[in-house]
Amino acid sequence: MTKPQFVYVIYIRATADEVWSGLLDPEWTRKYWMHDNISDWKPGSPWTHKRTDPAGTVDIAGQVIESDRPRRLVLTWAKPADAGNPVKTSRVSFELAPEEWPGGPWVRLTVAHTELEPDSEMFHSVSYGWPGLMSGLKTMLERRTFEKNP
Repeated sequence: MTKPQFVYVIYIRATADEVWSGLLDPEWTRKYWMHDNISDWKPGSPWTHKRTDPAGTVDIAGQVIESDRPRRLVLTWAKPADAGNPVKTSRVSFELAPEEWPGGPWVRLTVAHTELEPDSEMFHSVSYGWPGLMSGLKTMLERRTFEKNP
């Protein structure tokens, strides 16, 4: 039996480096995700998805599987209490494909959240969460790009 997956593609008018930074740099992630993504982003390193509130609660934890800036990032993804449980651990891949279109650089960003536990809270959460988050990333980066190059 295959596990469910969620795949989302969005086009962002920005450079691949800007999109990469938007996904990982706490200065940017706290603006649209209300979390800091913390790691050195090297394969094998741990990473955490930490709230920006005073408690600093870690909502997601995992490991960096692949990191090829600014093209591809693959992470394991689990609630902290489930981080060692392979049944409860899923995988997220970010693929950034630069494209030249009129008006400047664009990036096709593909988010693939795979190995999800069937009918789990995580599956339902990411199914509506990723489109909203990536829309927030797009808006933030395109607003910034437009302000630099009207």
